[in-house]
Amino acid sequence: MIRSFYIAAKDLKAEFRTKQMLNSMFIFSLLVLVVFSVSFGDFLGDTEKVEKLAPGVLWIAFTFAGMLGFSRTFVMETENGCLEALMLCPVDRGAIYTGKILSNLAIVFLMETVTLPFFIILFNYSLGIGTLFLLLLILFLGTFGFIAVGILLSALTLGTRTRELLLPVLLLPVLLPVLIPAVEATAGVLAGNSIENLIPEIRLLTVYDLVFFVISHLVFEYVVSD
Repeated sequence: MIRSFYIAAKDLKAEFRTKQMLNSMFIFSLLVLVVFSVSFGDFLGDTEKVEKLAPGVLWIAFTFAGMLGFSRTFVMETENGCLEALMLCPVDRGAIYTGKILSNLAIVFLMETVTLPFFIILFNYSLGIGTLFLLLLILFLGTFGFIAVGILLSALTLGTRTRELLLPVLLLPVLLPVLIPAVEATAGVLAGNSIENLIPEIRLLTVYDLVFFVISHLVFEYVVSD
């Protein structure tokens, strides 16, 4: 596990040196929220309609912003000629996969926590501390599953010429089982439901995270070997 932290630290050090990916994701997600808030301007005073629309808007922003990060995860390694060296490291390939998950999780979750206050302001929400922590828990669980699959498919499409187009086509259908409960749980949190009322969605998110993390961890070696 310590080797995964070393790989994640390497990626985070390279990212925070330029903040290129983080800034791109933050600006993209903020633009999506602003555009949708302007489009729904006539409905923002209607709490019932906002509760139905806002969770989907939030996850659209985070999902597509996260894809910007996936497209850069392994490209940076290939551009710098480091991918072969990384593969030759005397570490288990699963450690590389876990390290990539940790670095991407840190960047995407940071982007989400920075974007969240703008979402609350633009869609006229007033959240207490307990609701905010519950919302962050849902975001973390949804983001982990999203990243667990995204890293694997990013590695799978690394050698293809049309990887920028192929990655979203492969990724979005696989993400539906995690996006649907994530949107429903987010809607429940924003509607003021307690954690007891969200147990079914939290259970689905947790199961999805565990299943896809284990499967992706096991097959990652074969994906990068090809």
